[in-house]
Amino acid sequence: MSSPGWGFSEFFAGGGMARLGLGPRWRCVFANEICEKKARAYRLNFGPSPELRVADVWELAAADLPADALLAWGSFPCQDLSLAGNGAGLRGARSGAFVPFWRLVDAARPPLAVLENVTGAMTANGGRDFRAILQTITASGYRAGAVVIDAAHFVPQSRPRLFIVAVRDGVGIPPDLTLEAPCDPWHPPRMGVAVAAFPGALRQRWLWWRLPAPPARTVALGDVLDAEPRDVRWHAAEETARLLAMMSEANRRKVAGAQAAGRKTVGTLYRRIRKGEDGRRTQRAEVRFDQVSGCLRTPAGGSSRQSLLVVEGASIRSRLLSAREAARLMGLPDSYRLPEKYNEAYHVAGDGLAIPAVAWLEEHLLSRLADAAGGAAW
Repeated sequence: MSSPGWGFSEFFAGGGMARLGLGPRWRCVFANEICEKKARAYRLNFGPSPELRVADVWELAAADLPADALLAWGSFPCQDLSLAGNGAGLRGARSGAFVPFWRLVDAARPPLAVLENVTGAMTANGGRDFRAILQTITASGYRAGAVVIDAAHFVPQSRPRLFIVAVRDGVGIPPDLTLEAPCDPWHPPRMGVAVAAFPGALRQRWLWWRLPAPPARTVALGDVLDAEPRDVRWHAAEETARLLAMMSEANRRKVAGAQAAGRKTVGTLYRRIRKGEDGRRTQRAEVRFDQVSGCLRTPAGGSSRQSLLVVEGASIRSRLLSAREAARLMGLPDSYRLPEKYNEAYHVAGDGLAIPAVAWLEEHLLSRLADAAGGAAW
């Protein structure tokens, strides 16, 4: 590998979390982001960033891309594919951004490409979207496989994400990087079901990537929390009581169990729309005390912001998760500079990539594939 590092292009770059996760062995030669607010966060952390192009991916042309990118990374919008979205799949305006993204990849033909999305991409529209994505990739002369990496292996946040890793034909894949069959935890059952439904020609282009067993997580939920964050306040007692009143009987029992434990217990809480026994949709507060936060979401995706519920005997307090706490749940270091406004900072964090998940993929798969692709020449 040459001293500057392997070149890569980062599409839908957000605050640059793929860049952070890939680490010092990689050099960003092109970045694209449509949202100026996220672009400001990107520049806040990486300087003037002449490589960053703020534009709709549909507006980009192959001539805009540098020739020295060994890897193309694309975390295309997930709202139409996720459980929190509208289920439109690739026909949706946002997740349909895969089409112009891959048009650019097809023109540039880098040796490696990674597509990241929610795990719902495997089942959206009865699995047809997943099949269409893989057919498009393989028709461009790539072999591809996928893994699901949950951020909870590394940080106290439940955040499973799908990573499709594609390798251009002609790149020799080290034999120890693939398996003959899926394995836990990287290949959940629904991935096996989806691949089994592929036509034979597509299955022949599929790869079962091998990753080592995940490490034991060393970061607990309490490690990321601040006693008195600057950007959020503890709720008034009336607001906490309102949240408790919004709970189902099952969730109230969780709170009662935390009270009976006789120690300070921290849980995370989301407000969600659920159907009641009468069939009507109503807002519910749902809490978990397993010391793992729920998956961070952004209000723009139709979900509420995550709250904390702190129970200590008869005392129950609540507040929103702070922006810095959200950033820590994504594995961002405290040196990462967040926007001053709470909503912007929370959005940058909640709409990004879990840094340790990307780093795990880089260390155990991408760096090996980069070497195999003749990375010293890039």
